[in-house]
Amino acid sequence: MTKRIAICAPSTPFSRSDAARVTALAAAEFPSLELIFHDQCFASEGHFAGPDAQRLSAFVECANDPAFDAVWFVRGGYGANRIAMDALALLGPAASDKHFLGYSDAGTLLGLLYRARIGRQVHAPMPNDIRRAGGDAAVRRTLAWLGGSTSGLEPSLDGQTPAVAFNLMTLAMLCGTPLLPDLAGHVVMIEEVAEYDYAVDRLLFSVTNHLASMGIAGLRLGRVSDVPENDRPFGCAVEDMVRFWCARTGISYLGDADIGHDVDNKIVPFGLA
Repeated sequence: MTKRIAICAPSTPFSRSDAARVTALAAAEFPSLELIFHDQCFASEGHFAGPDAQRLSAFVECANDPAFDAVWFVRGGYGANRIAMDALALLGPAASDKHFLGYSDAGTLLGLLYRARIGRQVHAPMPNDIRRAGGDAAVRRTLAWLGGSTSGLEPSLDGQTPAVAFNLMTLAMLCGTPLLPDLAGHVVMIEEVAEYDYAVDRLLFSVTNHLASMGIAGLRLGRVSDVPENDRPFGCAVEDMVRFWCARTGISYLGDADIGHDVDNKIVPFGLA
């Protein structure tokens, strides 16, 4: 049976040429999957993949269409938060039967949907990863998971403790808002890209204090990559920052997680894998 995957862009736009590459890869290696790129993926208005109303409409259309088995967010960037709360009120019964996949800024919608218990959320590589060197492997990992393979799952998942995975900046922005789900008892995995070391430390201060009040099961650190060079060394490795803030807030530090803004980014279904 063919599984149909809708692809939309809640944040920033994609290119038709890259969409063609992803479609060709799926057709050649995963014939049981049919990818449908919504035309909104290629819209552009300033930073965004079209104005808020267009991005909202495309997401709701994909989520509410019973002909689709999953909604795959085409890329991150910034913008999903501008449509998230408006989308919630427009989602119908068909949305609850779908997987929603993405990471980075897409974590905004994953978090909201997880909180609202609509569908099943998955931290996973996105079509935009095709642009990275070796990015075929990342896209292939998500396609394989959609086809039923578990080989791309993050290796620390134990099937007994619920887990989530977020970009650190995205998670920090969700804290204190109606988009943050209840993460009590969860292992929370975090990763970051293109932030100064001092900014990562600042984000950890905020996030760990919020998560500690929820009673999470523990924190895992994914990769922090493409760190800009500051005018002076911060003097503390990222893992040491995480250990520091976990100790200060009473959170168990559980070690590393195989996630990040890179081609090795593994899959983390929200809740129990």
